Amino acid sequence: MLLAKHWNDYEVLDTSDGEKLERWGDYILVRPDPQVIWRTAHTHPGWKRKNAHYHRSKKGGGEWEFLDLPEEWQISYDLPVQKRLSFHLKPFSFKHTGLFPEQAVNWDFMSRAIADAGRGIKVLNLFAYTGGATLACAAAGAHVTHVDASKGMVAWAKENAALSGLSEAPVRWLVDDCQKFVAREIRRGNRYDAILMDPPSYGRGPKGEIWKMEESIYPFLIEAVKLLSDRPLFFLINSYTTGLQPAVLSYLLATALKDRRPQTIVSDEVGLPVTASGLTLPCGTCGRAVFSV
Repeated sequence: MLLAKHWNDYEVLDTSDGEKLERWGDYILVRPDPQVIWRTAHTHPGWKRKNAHYHRSKKGGGEWEFLDLPEEWQISYDLPVQKRLSFHLKPFSFKHTGLFPEQAVNWDFMSRAIADAGRGIKVLNLFAYTGGATLACAAAGAHVTHVDASKGMVAWAKENAALSGLSEAPVRWLVDDCQKFVAREIRRGNRYDAILMDPPSYGRGPKGEIWKMEESIYPFLIEAVKLLSDRPLFFLINSYTTGLQPAVLSYLLATALKDRRPQTIVSDEVGLPVTASGLTLPCGTCGRAVFSV
């Protein structure tokens, strides 16, 4: 398992009965997690001193119960390339805070790969959300194109860049449909040394086009591969789609990249250590195709 174990400002304290107890900096949150199908005694003291609790509704969705939580706060993460990233957090739509802390294991991988490449690297980040991966790549010296269909998410990513001291970093911030952007970039002849994507399980395009991960990812992947440069560094896919096993990502990458001959393809679960039990909470899957420098 790819384990995000180098956090200081984030911690999964405990898990039980469909929920996880988390420390985000100075604040403790309880949020639902569908992977937590076990039930254990709530012996960790954090359960009694939580700052907010997201209660899931049996009808779908849910709502926050705020006990003592500011509208917004910050946490930081130290990359292995001696750079610190900082993030604005706030509770919003359906249990989220604006950050997926398990992705720190990919931030480490990408920043190391870029720093060790010894050359200028152009990165394309698709479905880029609030910019954790974008900032990790930019902090390591890459030129990054950040693409997300949500104007609010791109604005949030820019705030995180400013907070991390990366306002002047070479990042293109684009509000765009990822599929249409890739098609235009192919026509323009633009190329990238590294591509990463974090596609949704389900979504709709600006004209109502349906994105369903199991049906849409392969044809999209085939198109995105056309944007790789003659000297690619890596191609990375994240997935939070239930039932999509790591081996599926390996097969997707191996098939789509067969003519590019990556040096290695590694796919695995991504997880977070749980303090109370010493076990690991699974948090999705990741596939990495790595090319020789």
